Order: sequence, then structure tokens, then C-alpha cells
Amino acid sequence: QVQLVESGGGLVQPGGSLRLSCAASRTMFGFNAMGWYRQAPGKKRELVASISSGGRLDYVDSVKGRFTISSDNAKRTVYLQMNSLKPEDTAVYYCKAETIGRIYWGQGTQVTVSS
Repeated sequence: QVQLVESGGGLVQPGGSLRLSCAASRTMFGFNAMGWYRQAPGKKRELVASISSGGRLDYVDSVKGRFTISSDNAKRTVYLQMNSLKPEDTAVYYCKAETIGRIYWGQGTQVTVSS
């Protein structure tokens, strides 16, 4: 069993930055991939960014050049650096971990971009 705890969300003005953190309850060794998803009101949950065990990075087109996903295995933490935030980035952001045969989700953290 793995627990994922997100933090770092909040209210920010357009053009601002936030860094989200996702802390895993155990070593990330053996994880096939970790990712950040988001869900805005009335919309489906969508993949924002992911990082595979081999280091491959993937981003949804709308955040390319603005968001960066990274991981620190020693701290068992995955980060999402979000720059040049836009109102359309407003959503609950979720962390996801994939192992062989299992998927784990965090509880989510709210990001609101508004002036």
C-alpha cells in the first residue's frame, strides 16, 4: 500500500508560480511512473505531466514550456513546478503513482488562478 500526500496548492494571480509536491509513504523504487492530473469543475480529469521510471517526461500541450515535473527519489517526492499560470489552470491537482498491477491517487490539492 502506498499513500500519496500532495501539498503546495493555493491562490495565485495570473502569471504567478506555484510548486506542488507529492510525497510517497515509501520508496518510489518499483514505481513504473508517477504523474500529475487535474480536474476542473464540470470537466474530466486530465493528465498534466508524467515521469516514468526511465526518466521519460510527458506533458499535455497546454502546459508545455510552463510546467516542469521532477522527482527526488531520496525524498520520495515528485514535484510540479508551475510557472506563468493562467486562469484556465484552475483545478484540483492530483498525484498518481503506478506500480505493477496497482494505481494510487493522492487526495488532491486546489490550485486557483485568479486576480
